[in-house]
Amino acid sequence: MNLYATDKEYKERFDCFLEEVKNDEGNKLDEPTRYLAILSVLMGNQGICAYEEVLEKALDVLSPIQVKEMVYQATDYLGYGRMLEFLKVTNEVFNKKGIELPLQSQTTTTIENRLEKGIQAQVDIFGEHMNEAWKKATVNKWLASNCFGDYYTRTGLDLKQREMITFCFLYAQGGCKPQAIAHAKANIRLENHEAFLIKVVSQNVPFVGYPRSLNAIDCIEKAGKE
Repeated sequence: MNLYATDKEYKERFDCFLEEVKNDEGNKLDEPTRYLAILSVLMGNQGICAYEEVLEKALDVLSPIQVKEMVYQATDYLGYGRMLEFLKVTNEVFNKKGIELPLQSQTTTTIENRLEKGIQAQVDIFGEHMNEAWKKATVNKWLASNCFGDYYTRTGLDLKQREMITFCFLYAQGGCKPQAIAHAKANIRLENHEAFLIKVVSQNVPFVGYPRSLNAIDCIEKAGKE
């Protein structure tokens, strides 16, 4: 899709804004973090065409494993129905670039210990009160065993990276304000501080738009106060 051929004025102005955002002194991120945040936001807002466009460039600074781990984790926050198209596109881009599939396994848990390990991951991220949270309801148990036990325990991304992309999944899809605040608090607890999260949101303004960006900043500010 060559927008310079069909929509030159628009594309020139959009690309100019992208560079302005990327190079803004108060909101710069290292390139791996920036691309990880952008890709996860594009998954959150279902920007499949933009995701494919960005992924081509992101693989210059992100490993295939980092990308795949982000895509897999999106299952818990977007659902299989919204994740699958991105997994297919990711595999297509990998094939085009000669990246051999499947990638090396990043699993660290078994079906037998995933609940135990998932609870521990929740404790590491949110605090000791999570030792009992899984007992509240079946969904809470699945949250511990599946979301955290199956995904957060995997290698390839660390907990700080996983919490950052989770915040991106949540705010980019909209309608998840309580969860976005909770995960902003988790980010801050892991030392992804408020200023860092605001940089993440700022770098994604061109990809997610102003309403959800402003809502995300509000969630960060509320999390910081709490």
